[in-house]
Amino acid sequence: MAGKGVKSFGIGALAARAALAWIRHDPQAAQLERTNFHGRTVTLAGGPALAAGATVGAAFGAPTPAVTAAVVTAGATAGAVGFYDDLVGNRPEQKAAKGFAGHLGALREGRVTSGLVKIVGMGAAGLAAAALLTGDPRVRAHRSRQRGGAMRGAADVLLGAGVIAGTANLLNLLDLRPGRALKAGALIGAPLAVGRGGGVAAGTLGAGAALLPADLGEEIMLGDAGANALGALLGVALAARTGPAGRAVALTVLAALTAASEKVSFTKVIQDTPWLRELDALGRRPAE
Repeated sequence: MAGKGVKSFGIGALAARAALAWIRHDPQAAQLERTNFHGRTVTLAGGPALAAGATVGAAFGAPTPAVTAAVVTAGATAGAVGFYDDLVGNRPEQKAAKGFAGHLGALREGRVTSGLVKIVGMGAAGLAAAALLTGDPRVRAHRSRQRGGAMRGAADVLLGAGVIAGTANLLNLLDLRPGRALKAGALIGAPLAVGRGGGVAAGTLGAGAALLPADLGEEIMLGDAGANALGALLGVALAARTGPAGRAVALTVLAALTAASEKVSFTKVIQDTPWLRELDALGRRPAE
């Protein structure tokens, strides 16, 4: 991790801790309390704290203004729409809609679900962030020397948007046990934090590292706000450091994992695989 990456990591960690402390001391903080799968009371404050800290750290580590803008767009939007779903999604009329088809069915009945708001918001954020990355002067200059520059640019944006939204969705799918999403994010982000241009991933990982003990200790939960922001920012880091071929490969893997989640339980796969089970449980507070 280069010097700027180390600074980004530290800034992300400090910002996440400060945000968590501020949110937990807010007079309305009790409204964020939820019961987790162990029956313990935890707070959703971890989600917006991670989104804020990771966005600040990643923005500091961004190598160009275009990447900074992409980071802020993806991180802030993912955190906001995810937090809205965290607050509203447990209402009875919202819980009835499951999956993309369920949200579309509710829309046909004249109801806009929080899940649909999250899907549309993440899609729009992915497109906007990818367009900002593709508009980076260095990328644009390289593309202008190639044939079919405009078409390549449109393809780059679509692939980048898919990577950003797809990574956000994957981390959200994994956020079913304490610490799991943050550990998965560390595995994805560690290679992206190495070398020049690694500041975006480093800042994101710093925020995650700062909140990991509280997540493993079942004091906080990330919710959709935290998991979506974590994934979206790692998606930006990946899209910023890869060309069309790399983005296409990443998107193929993300699509395959998302499709697999419809058929198999990731939690069951983890429990049935010894080394994954040990990694998943590492540092976690034991069940009483």
